[in-house]
Amino acid sequence: MQFLTLTVSTAYEGRTVASVLKAAFYVSDTYLRRLKTRPGSVCLNGAPVYVVERVHAGDTVSFDPSDGARYALKPIPHPLATVYSDAYLTVIDKPKNLSVHPARDPDEPTVENALRAVYADDENPHPVSRLDKGTTGLMAIAKSGYIHACMKLQQADGRYQKRYAAILCGVPQRSHFFVDTPIGPKSGSTYEREVRSDGAPALSECTVLAVRDGLSLCTLVPHTGRTHQLRVHMAYAGFPLLGDWLYGTRTDAVDRPLLHAQSLCFEHPVTHERLSLSAPLPDDFRAYFPR
Repeated sequence: MQFLTLTVSTAYEGRTVASVLKAAFYVSDTYLRRLKTRPGSVCLNGAPVYVVERVHAGDTVSFDPSDGARYALKPIPHPLATVYSDAYLTVIDKPKNLSVHPARDPDEPTVENALRAVYADDENPHPVSRLDKGTTGLMAIAKSGYIHACMKLQQADGRYQKRYAAILCGVPQRSHFFVDTPIGPKSGSTYEREVRSDGAPALSECTVLAVRDGLSLCTLVPHTGRTHQLRVHMAYAGFPLLGDWLYGTRTDAVDRPLLHAQSLCFEHPVTHERLSLSAPLPDDFRAYFPR
């Protein structure tokens, strides 16, 4: 992974290398401690240096944003549609019924195992946000813990924006509405979630795009990031996702909840370019809404 470099301005005159890394690159104390254990991972004017060294205007400070070691993760080749990729992150269009993280079966393909099979030795998969096994669409994966932390900052301040397509059972009276109710673990379950007064704040936005045969094609925007948020909120509103066996009604017509991460916008953590990516609706959506 390429080193990240900054030319020191007068604003950083006399500060330590550690201070510059924290202020300019948002390097955390935890990651800084890791850098200090990796010889040559921090440089001043191209030469390895201790992070307590003082800098001057015109100096260059650089560091290695990689993890420094390959994670013990079994490579399992599996086809993934890549929408965007560079030295720091990957965005895929995740297929349905593929888990993100390794499961109990060590030979079962997952997103992380599939990326391990194609990533370089100094790259490790760090999913920025997880999609349920049945959910399709755009998913960003950072190639190091540092890049992952930068992306998480964007999630916290709203620069990381995601929109989903969904097919709901039923037709809402309003074409545009919000569900603003807290979500927490369902009593007696280790997996399910439910609306509950003592849960974490959760806000979802729904816009109806088309209606056909008692079904609604919608755009869903999660303004918070709770587990199963969109599925729980739509079911609570009375319009569960088609195929959602957990929060709605099981049907033999589809083999998953029809939820698709259709668009993703964020600021590149290194170049600061604003990226806007999209993924077409999958075939099981088009079976109900051809256009």
